Amino acid sequence: MKKSLEEHAARFDEKAEAYDDDETPEYRACAGLVVELAAAEADDTVLDLGTGTGAIALQIAPDAGRVIGRDISDGMLDRAREKAAERGIDNVAFGEGRFREPNVDEPVDVVTTNFAMHHLSDAEKREAIAVIADLDPDRFVLGDVMFFGEPDPDDPFYTPEVDDPATVGTLADALTDGGFALTRVERVHDQVGVLVAERVPAERAVVPQDR
Repeated sequence: MKKSLEEHAARFDEKAEAYDDDETPEYRACAGLVVELAAAEADDTVLDLGTGTGAIALQIAPDAGRVIGRDISDGMLDRAREKAAERGIDNVAFGEGRFREPNVDEPVDVVTTNFAMHHLSDAEKREAIAVIADLDPDRFVLGDVMFFGEPDPDDPFYTPEVDDPATVGTLADALTDGGFALTRVERVHDQVGVLVAERVPAERAVVPQDR
């Protein structure tokens, strides 16, 4: 049985102080791509979901107008705020929020997330992507544990007891159903990748022609 939201939050509260010390090369590569492909500009508001200790939010902040970081772990959020203060970054606001309830009441231009959505079931991921779509961002950049093929059961990149990664196809379908166009797929590892999805403008929607 997968852990509850509260159990996940407590687990990350405990790991918050040393979390940055445990980054794998795959995580760092994925994070770098998420920041790069977010392509934030000076007038953009960026929402970073599952922000953790602010790894993505704080790297994006110098290029963005405003960054909003959301997470379920108070410990992670406290560490993110400490890092922002240490670096003199003042255009980032960290607070409680989750994929399906991001606690955001302002327009956002870009949504990012890295190594967080894989804690949700496939059905929950679909719900989360629908919520993100409702925020109407121009771009959604998803870096995560995901399956490009059959995972080796003897060498999983993830922890089956607490993680529930999806296939790239499952994620692509959910993004398409949410009104996004999948514009880029970056494979970091057989079980790690980055997807870039762009909002499809209404005027570009295909309208059936009279015959």
